[in-house]
Amino acid sequence: MEKEENQNNTFADQNQDTTKETYKPEENSAEENKQETDQEPKEEIKEQTPDEKIAELEDKVARTFAEMENQRRRFEKEKEDAFEYGGYSFAKEALNLIDNLDRSKHVLENDDKLKETEALIKTLEHLDIIKKDLISIFEKNNIKPIDSLNKKLDPNFHQAMMEIEDDTKEPGTIIQEIQKGFTIKDRLLRPSLVGVSKKITTKDEKTEENQEKTENK
Repeated sequence: MEKEENQNNTFADQNQDTTKETYKPEENSAEENKQETDQEPKEEIKEQTPDEKIAELEDKVARTFAEMENQRRRFEKEKEDAFEYGGYSFAKEALNLIDNLDRSKHVLENDDKLKETEALIKTLEHLDIIKKDLISIFEKNNIKPIDSLNKKLDPNFHQAMMEIEDDTKEPGTIIQEIQKGFTIKDRLLRPSLVGVSKKITTKDEKTEENQEKTENK
């Protein structure tokens, strides 16, 4: 019995020694980590002073008000444009009525069978009345025709379709209106299609031009 007790005690002592050896590294590791953590510098969080907080809030409020004001101005501009130019597309399409009246009048005037007949005269008079009424309605809605004849060519309102030799007019003067242009308020609805004058070239000048073209080729 005594031998068995001695053996058991020896075995217990060995287990105790093994347990102590097993946990020593972990304890040391924890202690080392704690020491390293204690040694790390802590970041200092600087608190804002009341004056700094007030200045920051004032800046945010000022930015918010500025953004709201810009949005209000954009909204007002869009509303104004929608009110003033909302009928832009409709007005542009309606100009086809005037064009068709002019074409009809031109066809009737060049019809040999109708020339100088009473029916033609009355028809042309009615077409002119309808055209005047249309233009009057347009003008009441700020849609106005562009004056072109005998005016200098303005790219903002006119589109030159051809050049016509004419020494009686200064070069670049509009002497023919192919299609009338219109504006709506301060915007161009469509440009006038026109023919402009140019200086008459003599035979000698034409010869020189032809020679220059030949040499350039």
